Amino acid sequence: MQHPTLESTRVAIIGLGYVGLPLAVALGKRYPTLGFDLNEARVAQLKAGKDTTGEVDQEALTSAPLLSYSCDEAALKECNVYIVAVPTPIDSSRRPNLAPLVSASQMIGRAISPGDVVIYESTVYPGATEEDCLPVVEAVSGLTFNTDFYAGYSPERINPGDKTRPLTKILKVTSGSTPEVADYVDALYDSVIEAGTFKASSIRVAEAAKVIENTQRDVNIALINELSIIFSHLGIDTNEVINAAATKWNFIRLQPGLVGGHCIGVDPYYLLHKASSKGYIPDIIRTARQINDGMARNAASRLVKAMIDNDLHIKGAKILVAGFTFKENCPDIRNTKVIDLIEELQSYGMEVQTFDTWADPAEVAAEYGVQISTSLPAAEKRFDAVIVTVAHDDVVSQGAAALRTQLKDGGLIFDLKAVFPAHETDLRL
Repeated sequence: MQHPTLESTRVAIIGLGYVGLPLAVALGKRYPTLGFDLNEARVAQLKAGKDTTGEVDQEALTSAPLLSYSCDEAALKECNVYIVAVPTPIDSSRRPNLAPLVSASQMIGRAISPGDVVIYESTVYPGATEEDCLPVVEAVSGLTFNTDFYAGYSPERINPGDKTRPLTKILKVTSGSTPEVADYVDALYDSVIEAGTFKASSIRVAEAAKVIENTQRDVNIALINELSIIFSHLGIDTNEVINAAATKWNFIRLQPGLVGGHCIGVDPYYLLHKASSKGYIPDIIRTARQINDGMARNAASRLVKAMIDNDLHIKGAKILVAGFTFKENCPDIRNTKVIDLIEELQSYGMEVQTFDTWADPAEVAAEYGVQISTSLPAAEKRFDAVIVTVAHDDVVSQGAAALRTQLKDGGLIFDLKAVFPAHETDLRL
């Protein structure tokens, strides 16, 4: 069965979030492209030329003349290439939750025709595409993989909020289920990715490459976080140590902090799951996850000790948390670890108020049950501590002095991100 040619390609992007939308816009400039999402409000928003994720501006949304949007599953039948860009989260037990992928695969199974190609972009463990997803497409469609339809895997590398490295400027790893399909998938992406492509030898290699990108970073950050814990016991400023060590040419400069988001805080659990299913428990990866997941607890403990040293009451203390998103200058709240810190502080009987100049309060309330404001409260000198959890530019630019006006006498600024000079704050990780 012949796969599509570039000239006959009609693409469906399933999932229009941080990953799917930029890809839909890029492909929609060259190929008939359907942006599909089950969220009717999201589709209506995009049709109106607005993207609340901030990844694609209004001008870019209108720059793809061949792009249309729909939440009607029937529209998928008009396509012959299906690209899946749905979330791959973990559940409450930190196990991979493949439900969104399975649901998307079922949907494709109802739409797919002989000769079509399915490409997955969602981050998974090695083997998930061929062992967990494609059998679902086969079962629903009645078609046979690599006889009646084909597959590829091209892992997403979107960095939310990064305007210097948009989709088209990030080299794309590609792969296919046959050599011919691998060439087609590679050519499809190469036609819209300015940075070029790298064709992996197999789907499993491409899956593994993606999952270790973030696992490597997680392990490296865990080392810095553990060093931060050690240095806190020794009375040494970790950031000053990093500044000194970074003068050596081959030192990798990373900062301690909360490790959240949809990639680094999640992907290693996918690799842990797969390795464990094969009888091997990866000690370094597992320990790194434990260290990074525990940093909110560690930060809360450090604040409590500093408050006691300053003769500040713990129970009933008023704390202002500056930032809720998982990273700076971005509205993305997926897997933010700020919620862990808030809950830790509340476990001590503290009253926590949070503001974030980028996050959507309605989205935060719906996802986490937390009420936040969008600006710094009026200066009333009523907080015992201010914690800088996210280094949004519009907050940092006001300086530590603006945060100091929020504090009672003897109150503390805890600069988790080390964005202010040490002498302007009271505590850093």
